[in-house]
Amino acid sequence: MLDILNAIDSYVWGLPLIILLLGVGFYLTVILRGLQFRLLFKALDLALIKRKEREGEGDISHFQALMTALSATVGTGNIAGVATAIAVGGPGAVFWMWVTGLVGMATKFAEALVAVKYRYRDEKGNMAGGPMVYIAAIGDNPFWKFLASVFAVFACVASFGIGNMAQSNSVADALNSAFGAPKLATGIALAILTAVVILGGIKRIGRVASAIVPLMIISYCAVSLYILALMAGKIPGAFALIFESAFTKTAASGGFAGASVWIALRMGVARGIFSNESGLGSSPIAAAAAKTNEPVSQALVSMTQTFIDTLIVCTMTALVIICSGVWDSGLNGATLTTKAFSTALNSGYGGVIVSLSLVFFAYSSLLGWSYYGERALESLVGIKGSIPYKILFCVLIVVGAVLKLDVVWLFSDIANALMAFPNLIGLLALSPVIVAETKRYMEKR
Repeated sequence: MLDILNAIDSYVWGLPLIILLLGVGFYLTVILRGLQFRLLFKALDLALIKRKEREGEGDISHFQALMTALSATVGTGNIAGVATAIAVGGPGAVFWMWVTGLVGMATKFAEALVAVKYRYRDEKGNMAGGPMVYIAAIGDNPFWKFLASVFAVFACVASFGIGNMAQSNSVADALNSAFGAPKLATGIALAILTAVVILGGIKRIGRVASAIVPLMIISYCAVSLYILALMAGKIPGAFALIFESAFTKTAASGGFAGASVWIALRMGVARGIFSNESGLGSSPIAAAAAKTNEPVSQALVSMTQTFIDTLIVCTMTALVIICSGVWDSGLNGATLTTKAFSTALNSGYGGVIVSLSLVFFAYSSLLGWSYYGERALESLVGIKGSIPYKILFCVLIVVGAVLKLDVVWLFSDIANALMAFPNLIGLLALSPVIVAETKRYMEKR
């Protein structure tokens, strides 16, 4: 199975998808005139200070929509995913994660804009939107309806990988290593806690996410900053190593097997997308539920998700791993991050910090992705698929907790790639609409 999955993973994450992901991001950056840089502070103000609009259709506030999307993206990718990128691709992979995040902010803006513009109320009276809606709205050609359905199928599959089994697997592994907790028991506990929330729909998910996501991000970053302050003298060298390794082959050392520039680029982009999900088309599903009458304002709010996830949280993890000197130890995933925190703190508390962070990060991801997968399935079979989906989702949390890590990560990588293709094609087709809507908003303001 591993051989088959590795072959598929290498194929779908080949040069065509790398070019498409980065190319669409660069293209949107150019036609939007670097909007993610020019309006970043305005976007952060809308997202974190104003937090909600006074009026507008929708199910949850600006802030709750952002926290729901962040709940799905700030997960094991920020802890285990970053570590895997460095363990396989070397420090240079971090640079390509940054590039993916910077251009991905424009992609995230575009996704959210069209998600709000083309959303509609479903049979239950809730807002429905996302790639399965805006791709279908491109034109009357049956191709677009087909492509929208393809995305919905891949999103359902991905929700069981990136948003489910990869999360529960990392938590079970971390708690087992740190506290000796049985993996099956961890999976069952996670499944029960997830079921309690997702049965209440997007409004309950939004309330829970807005309560726990800010706390978990601030806590993790505070601990990371404390550790980096202890190793402040090593930070310039870490940045130098990242930039150098991004463009030159990284030699083998310690337990590190060595990596070419291509491997660093591929791992950086793959793990960057796994973390921030820019271009996948997942987070626009949450953006479509926001209370707003202005697509661009919600798009600006959604854009900050990638900034917070990749440029802040992932960077914290990467710097701790590299500055601690254990990046070439041969360890991988959450185990490598745990080793880095423990080494930096010179105590066993590092394992406790990483394990608890993983629990909260992964739990929040389970909540966000359950909504994405449910919405995708409903676009294919209607609301009758909602309850069976939620049951299966909770069952697979338990299954993922006891599977081998390699299988779960490969499965997630493949599902990510298959989601990205139809969504990015749809965004290219809708780019004139994105530019026109943005121009209208700018002239109005």
